[in-house]
Amino acid sequence: MLPLGDIIGKYGVSFHCYADDTQLYISSRPGETYQFEKLMDCVVELKNWMTSNFLLLNSEKIEVLIIGPKTSACNNLQHCLILDGCSVNSSSSVRNLGVLFDGNLSFENHISSICKTAFFHLKNISKLRPMLSMSNAETLIHAFMTSRLDYCNALLGGCSARLINKLQLVQNAAARVLTRTKKYDHISPVLSTLHWLPIKHRIDFIILLITYKALNGLAP
Repeated sequence: MLPLGDIIGKYGVSFHCYADDTQLYISSRPGETYQFEKLMDCVVELKNWMTSNFLLLNSEKIEVLIIGPKTSACNNLQHCLILDGCSVNSSSSVRNLGVLFDGNLSFENHISSICKTAFFHLKNISKLRPMLSMSNAETLIHAFMTSRLDYCNALLGGCSARLINKLQLVQNAAARVLTRTKKYDHISPVLSTLHWLPIKHRIDFIILLITYKALNGLAP
């Protein structure tokens, strides 16, 4: 990775590596299209270095996400994003360690994906619920649903109440399946009995916990 880091650093591009995934970052003001040309030049040199060392950079798997306002400069970026003579299309969202990032960082696609997967698992759990004890059913729900609701949830701290409410509906449904509560019964007492923090408070809790650990030398 050191030779690749030297190449990336030469162009003044920030980068992050995780396993075999390398992510390049640049920031620019609207209209500074030369920044994107610099990024493409960096990718071309990376590809040439890999080719000369019997490695392959798959151009078809390159994804570009542009985060920022929808200005005229952003709309014309396709003229700058060219690799191997072909335009590189920017994606509406990209997956980063299991989290879907979109161009305005609303996380709407990510939350929709969580809800879709969680309700799929909840439907299967509800079919098994009559054969499961309370503790076993709760274990299944935490394994297949709560883990997804909590994964990287600190990123959702600034999300709109409308999106957070989608996740809350998932948690409410899980609590109803677990306790066999009727559809129109009030759910807050059920969550309190289960000692489940509502989604908004779960997000606030993890942010405060990370902050506390960072300030007290208990985490990076």
